[in-house]
Amino acid sequence: MQALYAYGPKDLRLGTAPDDLLGPGQLRIKMARGGICGSDLHYFNHGGFGTVKLREPMILGHEVSGHVTEIGTGVDGYSVGDLVAVSPSRPCGVCDECLRGLPNQCLNMRFYGSAMPFPHIQGAFRESLIADAAQCINADGLTPAEAAMAEPLAVCLHAMAQAGTVLGKRVLVTGCGPIGVLVILAARRAGASEIIATDITDTALSRAKTAGADVTLNSLTHPEALAPYAAAKGSIDTGVECSGAEPALRAMVGALRPRATLVQLGLSGDMTLPMMQITAKELSLKGSFRFHAEFAQAVAFMQKGLIDVAPLVTHSFPLAQYATAFATANDRATAMKVQLEFT
Repeated sequence: MQALYAYGPKDLRLGTAPDDLLGPGQLRIKMARGGICGSDLHYFNHGGFGTVKLREPMILGHEVSGHVTEIGTGVDGYSVGDLVAVSPSRPCGVCDECLRGLPNQCLNMRFYGSAMPFPHIQGAFRESLIADAAQCINADGLTPAEAAMAEPLAVCLHAMAQAGTVLGKRVLVTGCGPIGVLVILAARRAGASEIIATDITDTALSRAKTAGADVTLNSLTHPEALAPYAAAKGSIDTGVECSGAEPALRAMVGALRPRATLVQLGLSGDMTLPMMQITAKELSLKGSFRFHAEFAQAVAFMQKGLIDVAPLVTHSFPLAQYATAFATANDRATAMKVQLEFT
């Protein structure tokens, strides 16, 4: 079967991947959709991010959905033809972090399309996939495009859990790509009274507005746009930083009020923090990394119509047009979420 490999910066190739044997407790899935994530773009553009670098060819992709074609022994609750959202998160369940109740911090994590370990964990941009039934959530009532959005939505639901209650609070979201817009949707669902969003493109801010942001600010054309919120000691209760850009983080710290919570969700390289402000304002700084239980919650939210992700999928391309798909995903002025079609 065909699969999409990253060999290094700007070096993607369609290649052949082996057809694995179906084991007990597993499903064989004919892939339908796969979303191009920010981490896929980092591997494509730079060969990795931070200290994580490609050291061997790796199949990309972890935002996927597909249809069940074969069911392994011991699996109940699925039928051939079912649409499933496939979680890329496969914690071992037995390491110290898993046993502490932190499966997203698993020491032996097998997360699709990750170059963190070596050998790398191969991804899911392939025509067929063997997955543990425990990874899969029946996505009845959703389209394949919506089902493939369960992973990024789960990332954002985990970030909101890290933020704590936002009911009746003023929330600042910096960076309005797919993750930022999904955070806005999640914060609105969680009862935020006011959501302020910043980005450096008007296109992204327009989508943030549509998703429910009350105020949108272009921090490129108006670098001091957050200044009114930074008056006195700040007026923002909760900040979720989704861009991974140091200027956005610094501006957010200035706008947060004393004892506010800052959740760093965007991944890039290391950043220098304004520690004196963080200390003096007694801010709570939290990281947010991946997810686990939130994957099933994401599917349920979409199935119940509580969060609508369909408008975020702006482009889709057949797998053979992967080069066009990645070029489009790189153009933030045009695209929000770009997906590959496997069928």
